[in-house]
Amino acid sequence: MGKMSGARAILECLKLEGVEIIFGLPGGVLLPLYDAIYDSDIRHILVRHEQAAAHAADGYARATGRVGVCLATSGPGATNLVTGIATAYMDSVPLVAMTGQVPTSLIGKDAFQEADITGITMPVTKHSYLVRDAKDIPRVFREAFYIARTGRPGPVLIDLPKDVTVNELDFKYPEISLPGYNPNLKVHGLQIKRAAQALMEAERPVIYVGGGVKYSDGHRELLELAEKIKAPVTTTLMGIGCFPEDHPLSLGMLGMHGTKYANYAIQEADLILGVGARFDDRVTGKIASFAPQARIVHVDVDPAEIGKNVRVDIPVVGDAKSALAELAKAVEPKAWSPWNDKVAGWKSDHPLDYAKGGDTIRPQVVLETICRLCPDAVIVTEVGQNQMWAAQFFTHKDPKHFISSGGLGTMGYGFPAAIGAKLGCPEKEVFDIAGDGSFQMNIQELATAVINEVAVKVIVLNNGVLGMVRQWQDLFYEKRFSGTTLTRIPDFVKVAEAYGALGLRATKPSELEGVLAEAIASDGPTVVDIIISPDEKVSPMVPAGASLSEIMELVGSSSDEEASPMVSLGASKSEIFELEG
Repeated sequence: MGKMSGARAILECLKLEGVEIIFGLPGGVLLPLYDAIYDSDIRHILVRHEQAAAHAADGYARATGRVGVCLATSGPGATNLVTGIATAYMDSVPLVAMTGQVPTSLIGKDAFQEADITGITMPVTKHSYLVRDAKDIPRVFREAFYIARTGRPGPVLIDLPKDVTVNELDFKYPEISLPGYNPNLKVHGLQIKRAAQALMEAERPVIYVGGGVKYSDGHRELLELAEKIKAPVTTTLMGIGCFPEDHPLSLGMLGMHGTKYANYAIQEADLILGVGARFDDRVTGKIASFAPQARIVHVDVDPAEIGKNVRVDIPVVGDAKSALAELAKAVEPKAWSPWNDKVAGWKSDHPLDYAKGGDTIRPQVVLETICRLCPDAVIVTEVGQNQMWAAQFFTHKDPKHFISSGGLGTMGYGFPAAIGAKLGCPEKEVFDIAGDGSFQMNIQELATAVINEVAVKVIVLNNGVLGMVRQWQDLFYEKRFSGTTLTRIPDFVKVAEAYGALGLRATKPSELEGVLAEAIASDGPTVVDIIISPDEKVSPMVPAGASLSEIMELVGSSSDEEASPMVSLGASKSEIFELEG
């Protein structure tokens, strides 16, 4: 392509990688790059805060399966990306974050708006680059995108000094040559054989699925395997949608706020096939009592995850999709068994439940109504009670239709991520299930949604408190509600209207369906303020540090009285409370 500036070379690299959208916010050192963007076909979405740029790129990546791209200036612009980068890292989301940097001659001299962003982000990126010579731009971008989307996906950061974007280079996009980076995708035949044999020998198997199945696009292979051997399937929060939740073998989500029957099944299983999941603390509860009767087969593309948290009997390193396909070939069909009957009995006897009736809108009903009105919607969440209700009470059937911050648990994630998801999938209906606290963390992005005509629907479950923290205070800290009451909550309808969006409100059950239908019919950004009780709790609940067998039921009465905690499977209430002390 001949000689060109570093800035133009960056845009050529992005075009060659298929990038259509960049989420960013300019600054002084980025002026050469933004000047080149002015003439580019790549769409730039101007956010109002850099953190939103990272979250929007993240949501775009999760919804489309492509690499998300964000851009921020040096110093505070770059550091404002850190939370979004860390969020993507924890959830294995392919992201390329570009940051401006002071000229190379000033690096290390505490220049205006200088920050060592490659050093700051080292723990939360797969790799990072400080480009010191314009001629390196094509190689760096080629490698960055390759690293971000291969193996275990994750964020890569490229730091761009101003002079590098100005200087000229002879542009040539190179082939990949990374001898030190060889992600292992192909599974070992012997380990597959051992895992298949274990599945055939098992009388009480459970397949436990995480985000690795989503990112490998392995949900079809998962369905084939589960149906062939009649194995119940449970998912992590990140694995939601990888197995259709209306399927007879589905157990929904397990763990702290998982279904009782999923946790029961895990605790009584004689074999757990974990695929693309980390066995994290929110899933396992007390490690010493996790799945006490089960042999564990663990499939993961990242060998560092195998055996990190739980003992593993049969490790299988490799791509989840490939492993599931090979396992489906290696096993023989199984018939419906007494184990299936037992699990079906648990599902019948212990469904997800909530108090019915009363004059207050139940958040669970909100999710059920959205599911009924718009079953194929993309559900994006904030973090907290809203996240758990969205996981529990919407019937998820598509791995790309549930988007949430799992590993880092980032409040403020949902709204900008929903904007990114909607821009990536404009033909789909996208909802951000939000809390009144989390929505306010990036509420300024209403401007981004309105200006760019992003018709995302924000459902604010407004209880006037930081709900999940307050729930813990209620249960474990003698109702000492320190720092969890949100005083002077803004009028979300007026805020929406001030930005040019549609604002709606529902205060009683009779208004709910009509308001949601109006929101769905809207062709622009819409905020729906739904008033719920601050005493509504996420149920069931396994307290932190407790066994999955120690489950608290927190369902209140139909008269809106506070829920009385009940502990199932033999543990006393005092024993549960002591776990946090």
